[in-house]
Amino acid sequence: MTTTAALFDAARAELAGAPREALGRVVTPRRVLGIARASRIVPAGTAWHLGVLLLTDDAVLATGEIVRARREARRGYAAQSQRDRAERAAAAHRGGFDEGAVVHVGWRMLDPEVLADGGASGPLASVGGVPSVRWSAAGGYRPLDGYLAERIELLRNPPPGAS
Repeated sequence: MTTTAALFDAARAELAGAPREALGRVVTPRRVLGIARASRIVPAGTAWHLGVLLLTDDAVLATGEIVRARREARRGYAAQSQRDRAERAAAAHRGGFDEGAVVHVGWRMLDPEVLADGGASGPLASVGGVPSVRWSAAGGYRPLDGYLAERIELLRNPPPGAS
């Protein structure tokens, strides 16, 4: 049986040279003279985006929100959620990300080692002794080895029209 660590190590070796995406973390500046300043999203590394997982050189993360950095602009939005999303995109730009850069925010560290004891960590779990991943909140678990192989193939050879 292949260990979870071995699966991720093999994935890292296969992904060498593949494009990575930025990780960011939200920084809320201190108030100056009682006036709040706008938060920003600052760089926190890079990772390969493999569906519900983000794989770094030494960690496995669960994806959070994905934003595309852009300059702040006055826009009229019908929904508060659109305003909030535009604010996070502007926060990424204020934090130093280039216009249009994809940034992952709100990601969580996972502990793949707990799968050896039959436990779970975020979308990772041991199902019948097989390292597995839940690829959506409503979806079931599937074996991690097949999931990683599929996601690596999609990352290396995206379908036509995908960006």
